[in-house]
Amino acid sequence: MQTTNANEEVNYLEYKGKYSGIWGWIFSTDHKRIGLLYLYSIAIMFVVGAFLGLAMKLELIAPGKTIMNAATYNATFTVHGVIMIFMIVIPGLPAVFGNFLMPIMIGAKDVAFPKLNLLSWWLYVAGVLLILTALLFGPGVPDTGWTFYAPYSFKTGTNLLPAIFGAFVLGFSSILTGLNFLVTIHRLRAPGMKWLKLPLFVWTLYGTAWIQLLATPVVGITLVLVSLERVFGIGVFDPVLGGDPVLYQHLFWIYSHPAVYIMILPAMGAISEIIPTFAQKGIFGYKALIISTMAIAFVGYLVWGHHMYTAGMSGTAQYYFSLLTFFVAIPSAIKVFNWISTMYKGSIKLDTPFYWAASFIFVFMIGGLTGLVLGALATNIYVHDTAFVVAHFHFIVFGGVGFSFFGAIHYWYPKIFGKMYDKYWANVGWIVFFIGFMTLYTPMFYLGMQGMPRRYYDYLEEFHGGNILSTFGSWIMITGLVIIITNLIRSARKGEKAGINPWGGKTLEWRVPSPPPLENWDEIPVIGEEESKYF
Repeated sequence: MQTTNANEEVNYLEYKGKYSGIWGWIFSTDHKRIGLLYLYSIAIMFVVGAFLGLAMKLELIAPGKTIMNAATYNATFTVHGVIMIFMIVIPGLPAVFGNFLMPIMIGAKDVAFPKLNLLSWWLYVAGVLLILTALLFGPGVPDTGWTFYAPYSFKTGTNLLPAIFGAFVLGFSSILTGLNFLVTIHRLRAPGMKWLKLPLFVWTLYGTAWIQLLATPVVGITLVLVSLERVFGIGVFDPVLGGDPVLYQHLFWIYSHPAVYIMILPAMGAISEIIPTFAQKGIFGYKALIISTMAIAFVGYLVWGHHMYTAGMSGTAQYYFSLLTFFVAIPSAIKVFNWISTMYKGSIKLDTPFYWAASFIFVFMIGGLTGLVLGALATNIYVHDTAFVVAHFHFIVFGGVGFSFFGAIHYWYPKIFGKMYDKYWANVGWIVFFIGFMTLYTPMFYLGMQGMPRRYYDYLEEFHGGNILSTFGSWIMITGLVIIITNLIRSARKGEKAGINPWGGKTLEWRVPSPPPLENWDEIPVIGEEESKYF
């Protein structure tokens, strides 16, 4: 295989181009810089969202008012949800690691449409600013929850329109990213890199891109209809005018359940890269993992109704949605089986990325199994809209995406920044974060089964013990988060210089210097027939 010169001295961090300083970043079409722009933007919003979540847990430490009233609590959990879902979790791994690494992993010099890629980031920033406008100005902070459920979304007197339009703009950013990735993977693969030689992370980005392209327009249209309902009273969702508020739920979840897989598929892809590297053996069941990825992407479109068992749908619809929900668990279980099988009899190197990957499997299994509780009709009716749903949601979305994101940043950190982080503090941050996460969210399963409703700023005395433990867990988790972020920021400036391939990875990004040069390759690599799937 032909690869770039390891002694290349000019890297993308030093490249000036037409502009310099901050303008050299804002107007750069280099996919690596755009990936870093997403990383920095998402990291800032994550810190904001995390501390809003901490404020909510402080309010719930005891019955009655502690630090905020009911209206402020409603606004806080709305803002927390909008930031975490639309600004962090959905763009997260694809926007950061997909942008930075995917072209290198397939042997390309950039994405197919570099200017469109930059436009995607600009749209992301525009959407964030629009939503922040809704939070800082106007008659009041939106208090509908991140789902913007009708009829409240067009009846509330709060400043909702900028937030809805901001989410609409963020959707366009997601669509353009998905389109760019699809064309790049189809058209710019290195010679000899056939479909069954693609890294699994690229496969998950491919499945995610199809979801972004096909599902996101649905929520865009839905948000436009809410805006028209709010401004002109057109009567699509308003029952007073002959509309149907349940129709909003259908349209919202037709997008938002596939959006869960926009979040989790790239996370699974990152784990599928980390585990074989640290098990020091090839991935078990490569083709099965590809098939399961595409199966999740496809079946994910068919299960939106399990969010709506209590909304009045027919018994027949409930049965089919429940059955399909159990079907979508099968490809996820295949992935877990293959990850564990990869580790079996492997010569495992214990390092920070592997710890994050192993803990991802643990929390994802809990989230997946409790998802089956919610997918079953009888148990769903009992725990619907309780703290049990909050626990499940965070084990899947925050546990799945969050743990894999931290695993990915620790795995690819040497390649992205050309520096090594302090492994001792990285491991301390991981264990503190893991303990805090489990302490924060596990009691919510118990509280939900006891009947504590979600989204309430107050609760009965009988739920006090579980909420104290949960709030204590939030303090531990935030402590771990501070350790992790501090270590990564400090190491980017003062860490030891990283080699080309510190982990012994087999995919193409480990064949270029750390950090990679401007156009990745002096010569596009050629993948020979004698080489294995992972080269």
